[in-house]
Parts: sequence; C-alpha cells; structure tokens
Amino acid sequence: MKNFMDENFLLNNDTAVTLFHDYAKEMPIIDYHCHLSPKEIFENKSFRNITDAWLGGDHYKWRVMRALGVDEEFITGKASDYDKFLAWAEAVPLLIGNPLYNWTHLELQRFFGINGILNKKTAPHIWEKVNDQLIREDFRVRDLIKKSNVKVICTTDDPVDRLEYHLQLKDDNNFDVSIVPGFRPDKSLEINRDGYGDWIGKLQEVSGISIQSYTDFLSALESRVRYFHSVGCRVSDHAIDTMVYEETTEEEVAQIFAEALQNNKVSLESDKKYKTYTLKFLGKLYAELDWAMQFHINALRSNNTRMFKVLGPDTGYDSMNDGEIAKPLVQLLDSLDQENALPKTILYSLNPKDNNVIAAMIGSFQGGGIPGKIQFGTAWWFNDTKDGMLDQMKSLANMGVFSRFIGMLTDSRSFLSYTRHEYFRRILCNLVGEWVENGEVPKDLDLLGEIVQGISYNNAKDYFNFQ
Repeated sequence: MKNFMDENFLLNNDTAVTLFHDYAKEMPIIDYHCHLSPKEIFENKSFRNITDAWLGGDHYKWRVMRALGVDEEFITGKASDYDKFLAWAEAVPLLIGNPLYNWTHLELQRFFGINGILNKKTAPHIWEKVNDQLIREDFRVRDLIKKSNVKVICTTDDPVDRLEYHLQLKDDNNFDVSIVPGFRPDKSLEINRDGYGDWIGKLQEVSGISIQSYTDFLSALESRVRYFHSVGCRVSDHAIDTMVYEETTEEEVAQIFAEALQNNKVSLESDKKYKTYTLKFLGKLYAELDWAMQFHINALRSNNTRMFKVLGPDTGYDSMNDGEIAKPLVQLLDSLDQENALPKTILYSLNPKDNNVIAAMIGSFQGGGIPGKIQFGTAWWFNDTKDGMLDQMKSLANMGVFSRFIGMLTDSRSFLSYTRHEYFRRILCNLVGEWVENGEVPKDLDLLGEIVQGISYNNAKDYFNFQ
C-alpha cells in the first residue's frame, strides 16, 4: 500500500515515476486561460488568511459544501473567516473521490509545507500555520505565482476593459511573469441578453466610435481587438453555451442589429444569424493577427433562479448542457476555412459526450504548416477530474496527434490552483507509462520525455507565440 499522496502519488509504474520526476515536474507553466485578477497581481495583494486565499470566489468548493448541507452563511454569507474555514475543513474528509480532496491537500503541501490531512481536528493548527506564512512578505500574490514557476498568465477580459493593470504590469521591470489579456467578447454576442444596450454604450465610449449601425459596431469591436493585441493579447475566449450557425448576409444582420439598438428582442433565427456573422468577423481578425480562438461550449449556466437573484452568476449553480455541437461547429469552422481565414482554434465541450466528436472534427481542419493548429482543449470545469482528463487524452490519442496537445490550464480564480498542473502532469505521465508497461510503445525515454515536456509546457509555448 502506498502512503497518502506521497512523492509518487498517481504514478503507478516505474516509467511514470521517471517521466514525472525527470521530465515533467520542473517544467514551467503557461496558464493560457484563467480568471485571475490583473488588479490583484499588479497590487501584489497579500491575503489576510487562508479563507481569503482559498474560499473566496471558489464555486467548486461552494457546490460541495451545499451538497453536504452547510448553511450558506458559512459559504458566501457573513460568517467569520475562521468559521468558514472550519466549515470547509469539516467538509473535506467527506469528499473522498472528488478531485477537490486531492487538490486541497496538494495546495497545503506545495505552498505551505503541510503534509497532514485537513479535518475538523487538525483545522485549528493548519489555520495558524498557514496564516503565519501568509502574513509574510514572500507569500503575496506575485510570490505564489513565482513559486509555481509560471511564465505566462492569460486573464479573461471584456472588450470594454481599458486594461490599465495590464499596461502597468507590462512596464513593471520587477516582475518577469507575462500577464496578458484574453479577449472575452461574450457580451458582444448576446444580443437578447438584458444589458446589451448598456454594453454597446460602454463599447462606444471606450472605442471612441459612435455606434449608430452594425458597421460602426464592427469597427468598434475591431478597434478593441487591435488594442488588446497592442497590449500583448494573443488569445480570444468565447463562452458558447449553445453552438449555432445560420447563413446570412451583412445587410440582414445590420437590420437585426438596428432592432436591438431600439431595445427590441430579436427572434431565435435572427439571434443565430447575428452570432454567426459576428463570430466569423472576429475569426478573420484573429487569423490575421495570429491569435488562438477558444470556444468553451455546452455549459448550462445559472440554473437556480432563486439563488441567481441572491448571488448572481458564477456562484456554483451551473451544469453541463447537452446541445448539438457537431454540425453547427463544423459549418462555422468550414466557412472560415473556405476563406483561408480559420485561426488557430481550441475547442472545449463541458459535456464529455462530445469528446470523440471534437477529437474527430479537429482532424478535418489541420494544416497550414502549424503543428496542432486545431486543438482539442484540455478537460474543462466539471471534467478536470482524473477520469475526465484521461477520457479527453485517450480520445485525442485515438483519433489525433497526442504529442502536439497543448495541455493544461487552470480556468481558476485562485492563485493556489497551480497545483492542478501537477495533478494533470502526474495523470499524463501515468497514462504514457501504462502504454510502455503494456508493451504498446517502446521505453524510449528521450522520445517520451520530449512528448511529456511538450504537453506540459513546450507545445503551448510554441503554439501561442506570446511576446
């Protein structure tokens, strides 16, 4: 029997042990999609305690606490930080089988040197030990990033964001980690969503372009893409909860847009046409600028209306959607490819039923001299579990070129989440090690080590071309 989460945690064969410790473990990190705050990075935030660093904004933890019957007062309510931490500590022992159980202990081990188990009994000691470290000057936000060996962080930023903190970080010679924006234009596409008109007003203000027509709107949107590019952005990210494609013309979409400017809701068909044309416009821009376009598909968001009214979005009330993606996604990619304007693209689905669909689809659009131009993105959100990661990698390996995979991201709001890369790398190395142990591939450690290092870091480094 192995010891709990020892140095060979998740490594179940000799080849896996070698690949992880000799090749993957020390590789740097490119976090090409996350929800960290550039303001907190610029200000080099210090945390008042572990609750501040660990539980605030982490809807992964909030969901399981609710499932255990923890009162909302100890989750997002007004309970003290210590009482919230105790509530989490009491929850942890009951989470065996959930990756949060392992992530929790990895974070305690790697950042704070605590190798014990978090539970109700150990909570007071761990509270004191962690907080004694967090008040030190070398445990601020930038220190946590550096301790994790991160080289690039891509935040998630609305087109109307002025990127003031990114600009200041770009000029900060005391911090050598690249903090670059990620272009997230979801609000530009949701023409029927409440607040769309107000968002158009903000776009008008920040772009300096009077938006009286769809042509004006596209000009303003393009100006923001180019501004983001000037600040170092090389990735876009789209939350496409329902994949759509509908043939249309710019003239037709201009009429749809004019309706929306009058604060009128448009039909479902009109909504699809507007999204299709606008996505194609953006895709062509991304291709011109050599950006990578990311689609996060099939989330079903804010399911609980009552709690949405209390807490708002992104508070742990989302789930998987099961909508059709194959045909409309192929149509969109193909329409761009026909114009030789398909950018590097990373596709994710929150529903694992789509794993083989995406793994097969990306092979239809590879080429152009770009290794792995179209990527099957890493297991995402509800799928970033051991089984979810294995399922995604096996689908990719079965149908595509596994060795060109660009690997893991955090998709996190926590500066302690970088241990998820270690979790992923251990699973990766164990998978490759199993192939060796089963005689499916030769034990060529030079080749396998190069592949593991590529998936851990080097492939992303080459793919994104961050400056």
